Amino acid sequence: MDGRHKPGHDIFADVNKPMTNPAASMGYGRTTITVLLPFAGGYFISYLFRMVNAVIAPDLVRDLNLTAADLGLLTAAYFITFSLVQIVLGPLLDRFGPRRIQAVLLLFMALGSVGFGFGRDQTELVVARALIGLGAAASLMGSLKAISQWFPPERWVLVNSLFIGFGGLGALVATTPLEAALQYTDWRGVFFVLTGAVLLISAAIFFVVPERPNPAHGESLARQFVGLGRIFGSAAFWRVAPLTTGLYASAMALQGLWLGPWARDMLGAGREAVALDLQLIAIGFTVGCVLNGVISDLLVRAGLTLKRIMGLLSVIYLLTFTPFIWPFAGDHPLIWLAFGLMTNVGALAYAIVPQQFHISFSGRANSALNFVVFAFAFAAQYTVGAIIDLWPRTASGGYAPEGYQAAFGATAAAVVLTLLWFWVPLKKRP
Repeated sequence: MDGRHKPGHDIFADVNKPMTNPAASMGYGRTTITVLLPFAGGYFISYLFRMVNAVIAPDLVRDLNLTAADLGLLTAAYFITFSLVQIVLGPLLDRFGPRRIQAVLLLFMALGSVGFGFGRDQTELVVARALIGLGAAASLMGSLKAISQWFPPERWVLVNSLFIGFGGLGALVATTPLEAALQYTDWRGVFFVLTGAVLLISAAIFFVVPERPNPAHGESLARQFVGLGRIFGSAAFWRVAPLTTGLYASAMALQGLWLGPWARDMLGAGREAVALDLQLIAIGFTVGCVLNGVISDLLVRAGLTLKRIMGLLSVIYLLTFTPFIWPFAGDHPLIWLAFGLMTNVGALAYAIVPQQFHISFSGRANSALNFVVFAFAFAAQYTVGAIIDLWPRTASGGYAPEGYQAAFGATAAAVVLTLLWFWVPLKKRP
């Protein structure tokens, strides 16, 4: 074999090769404390930032005189930088490891948070929100990379799902606890407090998490980017990516912003009631992360494939989505809770995609998927606002019911199309 190829680093090589279990070697308790918890703090705070605008939206609209499209753009700025960073994030994670990359990126989140607190107009807040998205870019991908380093593949679905539950806790804090905090300070004060929390989490990741050697560390960055291109050229990747994108983009658009204004305009809910509704989604999301992971783990052991499980759960997700399309629905707590339970179905893809490639590609495989997901999350959150703006505001100053129906209906239709793309080829297989 010549020097141009390194054994074990082919993109599809050794996919099913047994791996060591460093978590068992070091002890699961110690691994949880020194690895999972610090990274979980980063994911918790990133999810809080992702959801915070759903509660403070009335304050932003009032203070900055925003249209629906303006509000969508301001909130979605988080996703565009988050998405763009994924292109370089995978190679960086595979080469330098998640500890250093995550700790450094969180400093950008802190900068964006303090900038948002001081922002005086829409432009400044968009830039600050974009910096927050930049800082959050590795919060999930870095954590999944760490999990792939410390746990064997057969435990990835379960550990990933349990870990993602911490994001649900962040979403939970961004509901009634945030509303309670706004009784003592304004939205600017909230961001100043969050800045301090981000700095503490960054320090914990850098100084507490152990360093673990990377299989791809010896590769040049140029070679790693070639590997990233091969992932984007893989048919296996593009069979899963569109559905994952449809699931996450729609859930982020609704949970992260538009269900707050929807409840205000369609149900006549005040801010406290909106926070309670969003809290139900967050509770459902947190519980759903654990349940989806446990149930999927059991079903895989029973013989079902992860791809088939993801397809079936996607159908259930669509059923929980549809009540929000009509103005007479959505006022029962179980509807909000059920939607929250299913918003994390797309997370299964982060266990499906890396298993199609060699372990040294795990960071690049998931970051490639995340790039596609969050690029469309940005588009979805902005487009929903743009569609809503096609109808004039109501006499009370809210957005028109027809606008919500059209925007949410189009979003659901897009998910159906991605599900068909994912599902039809499965039926053709023997």
